[in-house]
Amino acid sequence: MACNVDFVQYVADQCAGAGEIAVKKMMGDYCIYCDGILFGVICDDNLYVKLTEPGLAALKDAPELRPPYEGAKAYLHIADVDDRDALERLIRATLPALPLPKAKKNPMRKGK
Repeated sequence: MACNVDFVQYVADQCAGAGEIAVKKMMGDYCIYCDGILFGVICDDNLYVKLTEPGLAALKDAPELRPPYEGAKAYLHIADVDDRDALERLIRATLPALPLPKAKKNPMRKGK
């Protein structure tokens, strides 16, 4: 089942206090980025945030861990996307524990 575009925009708006939020459509679902770092996915109108120790520590309640799609690693399933402050805390805690995006290679600079 594909995501509802309105839900995706709502989640992006809710996360906006953590930094520059961007979403990218990927096969009917969406990857969600903060300041250029992929921190989660939106699948079937559910938000999933990558599992990190600092992210777990930022959550007040015990999170539900589950994969966003078959064959994926377990992510933090965020059932309450209405709590903007909690989302911002979670994202800010999670980002430093994630790898930075790889630099894109310039195809015009072959052999250098």
